[in-house]
Amino acid sequence: MRLDSSPTVTRGFVLRAALPLVAALALSACAGMNETQPQATLLKAPALGLSADPSTVVSLQDAWWREFGDAQLNRFIDSALASNPSLKMAQARLARAQAAADITDAASGPQLNAGVDAMRQKFTATGLYPPPLAGGIYETGTAQLSGSWELDFFGRNRAALEAALGVARAAQADAAAARMLLASNVARSYFQLIRLNEQLQVAQRLLTQRGQMLELVRQRLDAGLDTRLELRQSEGALPDARLQIESVQEQITLGRNALAALLGQTGASLVLEIPASGAIRNMALATNVPSDLLGRRADIAAARWRVEAATQDVGAARAQFYPNLNLVAFAGFSSIGLDRLLDGASKQWGVGPALRLPLFDGGRLRANLRGKVAELDAAIESYNATVLDAVREVTDQIASSQAISRQQEAQRSAQNFAESAYDIAVQRYEAGLGNLLQVLNAETAVLAQRRMGVDLAARALDTQVALMRALGGGYRAELPPTTHSQPVTTSL
Repeated sequence: MRLDSSPTVTRGFVLRAALPLVAALALSACAGMNETQPQATLLKAPALGLSADPSTVVSLQDAWWREFGDAQLNRFIDSALASNPSLKMAQARLARAQAAADITDAASGPQLNAGVDAMRQKFTATGLYPPPLAGGIYETGTAQLSGSWELDFFGRNRAALEAALGVARAAQADAAAARMLLASNVARSYFQLIRLNEQLQVAQRLLTQRGQMLELVRQRLDAGLDTRLELRQSEGALPDARLQIESVQEQITLGRNALAALLGQTGASLVLEIPASGAIRNMALATNVPSDLLGRRADIAAARWRVEAATQDVGAARAQFYPNLNLVAFAGFSSIGLDRLLDGASKQWGVGPALRLPLFDGGRLRANLRGKVAELDAAIESYNATVLDAVREVTDQIASSQAISRQQEAQRSAQNFAESAYDIAVQRYEAGLGNLLQVLNAETAVLAQRRMGVDLAARALDTQVALMRALGGGYRAELPPTTHSQPVTTSL
């Protein structure tokens, strides 16, 4: 029996034997991929109690701070958004992410390169080159164009591009979140200075009143109506009032420095006229968590785009198990001797496909896939945590705003009674039916209510700002078109 060993039969036998092996390896790779699946799932609006009820939709303006009606605050926030270093850092990160997406996009298209090489070379006398090249010294040159184009049959490049775009969109949402945070911090610092300034006025009046009470106690002591105990008590009230003033003045200085830092200035260079709290308009507040909350917060949008980027990274990691096909070509001139480089006989060209299929890599691809799936799980859980925090923040601020409103109503009633009692004490003193000490004691209750009213008014403004931030401050998110948390897989 004679075996036919012709080249055609041999090549055909090798191909027929290799194809089942390649198919089996590819199928085993697919089986290994399918064993690695994400475990986390995205939280959806219905699971959070966010219905599609249109009555819960809240309309906010992008420049929400203008609703307070304070021109100085508007100017401060506009200045901070234009010059704050932290915001510029966020914008730089956005530019970097967009550049990375452009690089990834460029890699998926046809590539063309030009090269010119010239060399003076001694050829080996014992190698492949025959005489007269062997052992001689000659100049060699090559001038050619080379190109390649990876045919993305299994979506690896497409997934890598979508992942890079997801990172860029997450950076864009981060920049919007930084903008919102900066504006809210400027507003809260501004309102804090208003509160401290009015607290200082109350403390200064309290110091004056306690000085009057001390003088009155001294007069009563001289008249034998009081003892030294009352005198010492009145004297001790003065340092306490001065301590309050010093403490408030310190907080005002620190508050000015904090506000100036947000504006990119120093405390000494900040020009600030602190208005009265009554000059600030209150904003109309939401009473329910809006149904479209997930689409109006920049931090949620950033977390969602990170989930999308991680999902596409998993898709790219899966695609690495499949063959990689490139079309490569070159055309140019090559010669031994630079004087003949551009001769017609020196022309060369080539074109053909290049196929690469991973067979044995020690488990590197599977380990890479497991890592990408773990990153996807982490991104999903981070998104879920962000969503839960957002819902909690909104509900907390709504509850606080409603509670503060009720507290302000009760405080105004208490202050009206205190001021009425003070007026009666003054009238009795002027009619000779009471003494000055009764007037001053009645005024103490009024000052205490004024201090409480200042704090509640400041808390109301601060809560309004916090609620604007919790509601997204007018931001409208561009979220991924898909809602699945599992990457799209390719099957053989």
